[in-house]
Amino acid sequence: MSNDAPSSLRNTLLTALLALTFGFLGAAAWSYSGLADNRTRSFLLSNPDLLPQMAAAYEEQEAAKRLAKMGGEVFEEFPGVVLGNPDGKRVLVEFTDYQCPYCEASLKDVNRLVAEDPELKVVIREWPIFEGSDAASRMALAAGIQGKYPAFHDAMFKTNDIEAAAKAAGLDMAQAQADAASEAVTNEIAKNLEQARALGFTGTPAWIAGKKPIGGAVGYEKLKEALAAAADTAG
Repeated sequence: MSNDAPSSLRNTLLTALLALTFGFLGAAAWSYSGLADNRTRSFLLSNPDLLPQMAAAYEEQEAAKRLAKMGGEVFEEFPGVVLGNPDGKRVLVEFTDYQCPYCEASLKDVNRLVAEDPELKVVIREWPIFEGSDAASRMALAAGIQGKYPAFHDAMFKTNDIEAAAKAAGLDMAQAQADAASEAVTNEIAKNLEQARALGFTGTPAWIAGKKPIGGAVGYEKLKEALAAAADTAG
């Protein structure tokens, strides 16, 4: 290996950071000017807040690539496990856990998006990653089979009590308990875990807004913006 290798690697990394910040043409011009090392280092040290932004942009870019390889299965709901318009033309996917406070906080954003857009279909992927969440996710999927998922979903976040939420949703409890223990529900939870990992998600909530994977409780504006961008692309 030549003595120039570390310098070349450093230049490559600096150019990559510039590409995320200024675009690839700007990065190339900067790099070939011979000023990349000192000026880029100085710029990044003077603007440290850009680094997490660039890292987030990079992660979203990589997640989009992984999504493109997955096909359309992640957009297909488990029977009844959908909010908004089940036949809607615009799709928001949410990976959620009932023990996640950020998921609970995001519920108002989802409800607002649904209220504003009669064509929005929200596919919920139950992803129980917190201790004690599996039973709630199983009952939620059982509620979907009975066509009562939205009522259970809202009640579960309000009460944090499976039995109370099931009662509020009006579930046939004997049937729900049987469905919650079924192979179909077990397979759905396993599939959701596999999909979340494949997309590089590390926690809940996580989203696919249009065709854009997004991690975290990002809020109403970012979700709406991503859905609008997907609609513009489709149009």
